[in-house]
Amino acid sequence: MTRPFEGVRVLDFTQVLAGPYGSYQLALLGADVIKVERREGEDMRRTPLSREWADRGMAPSWMALNGNKRSLTLDLQKPEAVEIVTRLAADADVVMENFRPGVMDRLGIGHDALSLVNPKLIYCAICGFGQTGPDRNEAGYDGKLQAMSGIMAMTGHPGEAPLRAGFAVCDTLTGMTAAFAVSSALFQRTHTGQGQFIDVSMLEATLAFLSGPVADFTVAGHRQQPMGNQAVSRKPTANLFRAGDGYLLLAVNNEKQYRALMAALGRADALDDPRFADWFLRNENEPALREIIEAALAGDSAKAWEARLNPAGAPCASIWRVEEVIAHRQVVAREVLQTVDTPYGPLSFMGSGFQMAHGGGRLDTAAPALGAHNDEVLAAAGYDTAEIAALRAAGVV
Repeated sequence: MTRPFEGVRVLDFTQVLAGPYGSYQLALLGADVIKVERREGEDMRRTPLSREWADRGMAPSWMALNGNKRSLTLDLQKPEAVEIVTRLAADADVVMENFRPGVMDRLGIGHDALSLVNPKLIYCAICGFGQTGPDRNEAGYDGKLQAMSGIMAMTGHPGEAPLRAGFAVCDTLTGMTAAFAVSSALFQRTHTGQGQFIDVSMLEATLAFLSGPVADFTVAGHRQQPMGNQAVSRKPTANLFRAGDGYLLLAVNNEKQYRALMAALGRADALDDPRFADWFLRNENEPALREIIEAALAGDSAKAWEARLNPAGAPCASIWRVEEVIAHRQVVAREVLQTVDTPYGPLSFMGSGFQMAHGGGRLDTAAPALGAHNDEVLAAAGYDTAEIAALRAAGVV
């Protein structure tokens, strides 16, 4: 079955995480993504988690974002490389880059230059703060954006230091925003026949995902404070609780679930306690309610309560590690992890976060070795064997 973006060609100049994550979503859905790297490869190939994989130029976190892509190495400082990019752009549908504003223009391969060659080109520029405004040239990194977007100010526990999320949340959501923006522009082009420039700001992408907290202030004047593990529903039974051998996250957010919880805990008597007659009173008397719940939970393990409470109608989860959840029966049954052959044996990675009845995302090939597709990409652009050899000898590729 044909995937949504088969026949779409993407020149991908992005590096690190946000941009590569975005182009990876397109590659999973069938786009031909040509990853353009400097001749020594981008730094993320050598992320210092595992020396073995870093020495191969195949750090796990880099491989996770670059499957289904082809690798082309270019020294963009050389005019021959600019000519190669110009030739490739003539037949491309999309260019993605995440340099600081103006870098691609100075190289001679920015939107203005490439759109002259291909007016239908969709050019997506990703940076920390957007292409305009007083802070347009500020560097954008995930930690910096978590700190200044409000995420860290509302994460953690009251009275403790602000807390960063456990993964690169701003990078990831920016990449998904870029993928959605490119998808939208591709669809719009089917109506207009025109390409366009897309300006993706990490700060704005992050704030768009914080629409609720933003509206809490702009509408009600509420200033966010650290809430620990409290859910945004502000229900006292949607929080983290101690169990017999660890912790259980309760997601009990409505009256039916609350009654199911108390019954399953053997504390149906608390349903008649006037201190807990409604959610406002339950909040006011949260310490007493927590004491009742945790006293009951102390009688068994978090995993045992998870297995008991969910079927009873009280949503909850024990604390799972990544290595545990990828072996979860639901994850296994839906074949969420996708396994591909590599020179190092079969390896498994995450694919698309959704499934489609027809032509959904699929991981076909592992992330490429550096420059693995130089010859085939250049040949398709019209360079013969002698010209490719000369480009290599000159240090262009």
